[in-house]
Amino acid sequence: MRKYSHDTSVRVRLPHRPGQLARFADTVARAGGLLGDITTHQLGEAWTVRDVVLETEDAAHTERVVAALRALEGVEVLAVSDQVFARHQGGKVHCGSRVKVDQVTDLRYIYTPGVARVSLALQAEPEKAWELTSIGRSVGIFTNGTRVLGLGNIGALASLPVMEGKAVLYDRFAGLSAVPLLVDTLDPGRFIDTVELLARSFGGIHLEDIRIPDCFTIEDELVRRLQRPVMHDDQHGTATVALAAIRNACWLTGLDPRVCRVGQLGLGAAGSAIARLCLAWGAREVLVSDVNPQAVARMVALGAVASDLGTITKTCDIVVATTGKPGLLSPAMVGRGQVLFALSNPDPEIAPDAALAAGAAFAGDGRSINNALAFPGIFKGALAVRARAITPRMLLAAADAIARLADPGEVVPSPFHPDVHTNVARAVADAATAEGLAGTARA
Repeated sequence: MRKYSHDTSVRVRLPHRPGQLARFADTVARAGGLLGDITTHQLGEAWTVRDVVLETEDAAHTERVVAALRALEGVEVLAVSDQVFARHQGGKVHCGSRVKVDQVTDLRYIYTPGVARVSLALQAEPEKAWELTSIGRSVGIFTNGTRVLGLGNIGALASLPVMEGKAVLYDRFAGLSAVPLLVDTLDPGRFIDTVELLARSFGGIHLEDIRIPDCFTIEDELVRRLQRPVMHDDQHGTATVALAAIRNACWLTGLDPRVCRVGQLGLGAAGSAIARLCLAWGAREVLVSDVNPQAVARMVALGAVASDLGTITKTCDIVVATTGKPGLLSPAMVGRGQVLFALSNPDPEIAPDAALAAGAAFAGDGRSINNALAFPGIFKGALAVRARAITPRMLLAAADAIARLADPGEVVPSPFHPDVHTNVARAVADAATAEGLAGTARA
């Protein structure tokens, strides 16, 4: 399947006559491009100026399409801009104020001399920080950039645009203030110590894009040290949305999840967490396979069954693949009536249409699993009740809330569904309260 991942905005001037836009579109198509949004910028008697988004495979493909447009008689290409880089100019986040500061008396209240009274109040009663500071509405996003998207160890600085994106989603979907923090070290011990020293600045600790096995060590130790919610999103955010998708796929295909055997291929950060959450969900049996014996042993200790590729594809009702190996699964390996999620990005272990043609009852790829459905609401719910941890029960509640809002025929809703983040937060808060975790976080 061809990937059209580059979006470029082209401002063009076309003769204002019938058929000119069609001629333009035909030229784009002949060059192998796709048309995105079209916006009329200026409309005149003789000319029309439009902004057109072109979808192409890569930068070289974009150049070929634009060259074809420049060669088109009567068409003038006025400007070309990369949509992605345009959105990143100046960064995507900034620190803003929640209070009005319009006159001198405002300064007396929010700064000196009035602020000293609040500082003394916190010195006497530190727990008041949840009410009198931003701690209860804030998340620190910590990374060292060692496992960024599908790019690998690109370094802390290069990971910053991804962390800024996470911060934007926290603000947009949960109203939380999130701050990207780059911990420029490959030493897990130094990373842990750094986060611990900074943790009191935030109500929650979001870990992101950290290589394995360091991500396991870092998360486990920070959960032990810190009396506040800690979550590695690549593990548990992914697992939460994946479980929601699995549940709905079972419902769509008539599988009974209580008797399903789940197979997990690949035990990196996401795969391990998916297997763990399926165990907590109550799947009858969870079979796991990975090239790393230590990763398999870690999951066996948690209740999974060590297996192999052939056994999993032949015997499991639900197969989830997170191996990072495009094309690993051939159509001959797909079981009839199987639910299959090939989640490796950008290219899956098997294309969904190929899996369906081979007899799968349902097939999805990485586009089915969007972490943005989970992490904003999970942290909002945990912070709302001041829970000191994020537990499997809270993740299961989040998965249930996500699954319930999927449209007919879909396995998960859109991140822009008007209720999804509120419902996830409420479900997580209720689960934390039922576990006795409300009010246990410390300032």
